[in-house]
Amino acid sequence: MGLTHIRTPKNFVLEERLERYGDAIETKPEAFAGRWAKACFPLVADGACADSFDAVYLDLGCGKGSFLVESARRSPQSLFIGVDIEPICIAYAAQRICEEQVLNALVIPRGTGALERIFAAGELAGITLNFPTPYPKRHFARRRTTTVDNLLVYRRLLVHGGTLTLRTDSQPLRDYTLTQLAAAGYRVIWTSDDVRAEHPGFPETEYEARLAAQGAAVWGVCAVPADAPSPEQVQRGRDTEQSLVAYLPDDLESLDYVPLGMEAAVMNLINRRRNEARRL
Repeated sequence: MGLTHIRTPKNFVLEERLERYGDAIETKPEAFAGRWAKACFPLVADGACADSFDAVYLDLGCGKGSFLVESARRSPQSLFIGVDIEPICIAYAAQRICEEQVLNALVIPRGTGALERIFAAGELAGITLNFPTPYPKRHFARRRTTTVDNLLVYRRLLVHGGTLTLRTDSQPLRDYTLTQLAAAGYRVIWTSDDVRAEHPGFPETEYEARLAAQGAAVWGVCAVPADAPSPEQVQRGRDTEQSLVAYLPDDLESLDYVPLGMEAAVMNLINRRRNEARRL
């Protein structure tokens, strides 16, 4: 996921691509809530005796599908479902699934708001948020995928012990997410300032590769639902949905990399502080 819509390449006919790779796209996912693992199990499964996948994983904001497909390839006994609201992402991800003949992955053209209609309570073994749009301005804070209210939805969909993992180039988004996880009653398993080095097992996304070339670090956190939060906890989380500028370090000029979407805010802060220093 990124800050802007993906541009349609020249000679790319979206409708034709969606039709050509439609076998990997589920357009009526609500019909499978609670039975994904069994309904999507391959008819021919290389000598397997089971009749169901052992777990279902969600890649929320799957982009062009590289993370989704590689995850599915590494764990053929599990089902991996990618969800994205961008039709062009769905087309690319479906193409990758079909061309690489991955039987345990599919994509769904939906957004975060549809999740509780698509999945039953306790159906997901894990949810991954790879480089979601941070929406740094306070005005758009409710659009972040890691608000306390979205986290409450995720915890209802996760099995006991199911994991929620965020990877991002934005330290402010990661640190904001930690406050929201606490408000939503999650227990943090790990937090990282360098996910690539400390947790190298994650497949790389296309977006991540571009960011790495620009010198971006990957910040992350992994958590599991714990005790249900009190109404007061949840409200505290809602009350902290401020601008991500609040989570920037004090020494802005020492930043080697500014998260995408925050460049203007950081430059404005630096100039403001310089002007204040001159006045003093």
